[in-house]
Amino acid sequence: MDYSISFADMLGAMSQTEAGWTTSVPQSWRQGRTCYGGLTTGLAYGAAVATFSDLPPLRSVLVNFTGPVGEAPVFNATVLRQGKSLTTINVDVFSDGTLGARVVFSFGKARESVISKTLPITPPAKPLEKLKRFTPKLAERIVPNFFLHFETRLIDGHRPMAGKGDGYIYAASRFKDEPSRAGMASLLALADVLPPAALPMVRKFGAVSSVNWMINILTDDISTRDGWWLVETKLSSGGAGYSSQPMNVWDAKGRPVIEALQNVALFI
Repeated sequence: MDYSISFADMLGAMSQTEAGWTTSVPQSWRQGRTCYGGLTTGLAYGAAVATFSDLPPLRSVLVNFTGPVGEAPVFNATVLRQGKSLTTINVDVFSDGTLGARVVFSFGKARESVISKTLPITPPAKPLEKLKRFTPKLAERIVPNFFLHFETRLIDGHRPMAGKGDGYIYAASRFKDEPSRAGMASLLALADVLPPAALPMVRKFGAVSSVNWMINILTDDISTRDGWWLVETKLSSGGAGYSSQPMNVWDAKGRPVIEALQNVALFI
């Protein structure tokens, strides 16, 4: 498996065609039959900002994963509406002529407001580099391909197939490739890095597939120490083969950056 192609490489290699922006995605960035969902979202953001210049800061993202995204996806960006403060852009992601994902980005100018509230957390006292590896060396051969592009450390909760009842994972993660660590596209690509929150509750392998992903961006300042982000996912409800999981991302100092919600199809 070739892990030499980084996220920054794919983003930088995006080229425009009549159908939209495209790039080549190697097998090492796959998750089962499809590209890793965070990668699809990050590249879609890259297509949006490459198509339309002078956009205000990103405020929210709505992603619907409709089908597999292959090795040569095409990202077609269109403006749904441009108002005085909010611009909404739709990016359809096609694979072999079939819709693989639909991503709606809302970009909004800052306004003065009497409301200003954040809920920071206290980061681990131990240096993030010193925390225990999320994936033990012997388990690297069974994790999804894309996961090995990240350096991920377990803070709390459990790994997949632990047979634990809480459905909770809290970790620190960053791209192994340093040039891939900066910018909004990078953050979106990393924000989906953790396994579904339901997986620590089971003891057997089974397919999982993200159905949708709703993301709220909580700050204009997308920066952190040495590329590290604190990422969390927690099962809130599960049944009938589907689960709902709130997800959070903080910077390395515990400042809130993303609040999200994802629906996951479970074949276990």
